[in-house]
Amino acid sequence: MQENKILIIEDEPKVAGFIKQGLEEHNFKADIVPDGLKGLETALNKKYDLIILDLNLPSVNGQKICLELREKNIATPIIMLTALSSIDDKVLGFQNGANDYIIKPFEFRELIARMKVHLSHKKATSEVEQRNILKISDLEMNLETKTVKRGATIIDLTAKEISLLELFMRNEGKVFSRKEIAEKIWEIKFDSGTNVIDVYINFLRKKIDKNFEPKLIHTYIGLGYVLRTTPQ
Repeated sequence: MQENKILIIEDEPKVAGFIKQGLEEHNFKADIVPDGLKGLETALNKKYDLIILDLNLPSVNGQKICLELREKNIATPIIMLTALSSIDDKVLGFQNGANDYIIKPFEFRELIARMKVHLSHKKATSEVEQRNILKISDLEMNLETKTVKRGATIIDLTAKEISLLELFMRNEGKVFSRKEIAEKIWEIKFDSGTNVIDVYINFLRKKIDKNFEPKLIHTYIGLGYVLRTTPQ
């Protein structure tokens, strides 16, 4: 089973070492960063399953780190582990996006128990999100929100274009004839004298393929259209 990766942002070497050793004994993999600014950069640029965050840190304090991570849409669970025990500190921590707040000195088994709760919730949330995402190459569609993006670019599609793209993405590699597309998307009998299918395919191509590589929508002359990462 893959180890969970934990980031410890803590400037007291003995405390950080104690936490790291305890986590590794419980089959976690842990990295220590003793500086606030470096900790923020690490959390932004590397993927962790959970962050243990002190508040009194050099360069940038833990509250600012937590707030900036949330503003950057980093959803990694954060447990604030600190000697600051006032209600105001706790409330501010939760307002800034912390998932939990533990006061030093602490019982290590309590830390482990709370970590497991947040990691379990994160896993369940991730599994739900994955079920709602169609992904081919760098093209993604969120089935719940009906949002589409290619890489980091959000693509604005009409309702029919979304339905057409969803059909292709759910059936990667399958060639659809114009007749099949008309029946599935427009729910009408295909009229060979109309070019509405070709027009919508061109609309879709311009939006998801024109400025991107690899090209995903391909024409099979005499057969129809297919979405795949390679033409053949």
